[in-house]
Amino acid sequence: MRFLVIIVSMLWASVALADVPYCSGPEGWPAAMAHVHLKNAGLIKPDNSDIDFSRTKVTRITSEKIGKDLYRQVHLVTFLKRSGELLQAITVNEVSSQECSMSGVDIFTINAKYGDYTKNIESHNKN
Repeated sequence: MRFLVIIVSMLWASVALADVPYCSGPEGWPAAMAHVHLKNAGLIKPDNSDIDFSRTKVTRITSEKIGKDLYRQVHLVTFLKRSGELLQAITVNEVSSQECSMSGVDIFTINAKYGDYTKNIESHNKN
């Protein structure tokens, strides 16, 4: 019985260590790098006065294991300008369980949105 408890504990620990790293917060590496690149591109004012950072959202789209404790993650970063305009970017970078900045970050801006899928979800969630 003691042997079984030890085996189950070891398996549980290995599953816990296999968790995908969390780098999706608005203060995380993908959001910070998106902010820097968008600012350098002139899409955000140099003094940051046009962004409401309290409403910044970061959503992990996917995470793919590409090596031992190495993942490639894709995030959607959404900044809300004080004018009401959304500024969105897709970020791609590599992370580990120890560090969200294992690589540089590729940034792709979203210039237009077609369709109304998000509106349908929002109205469905209100009901």
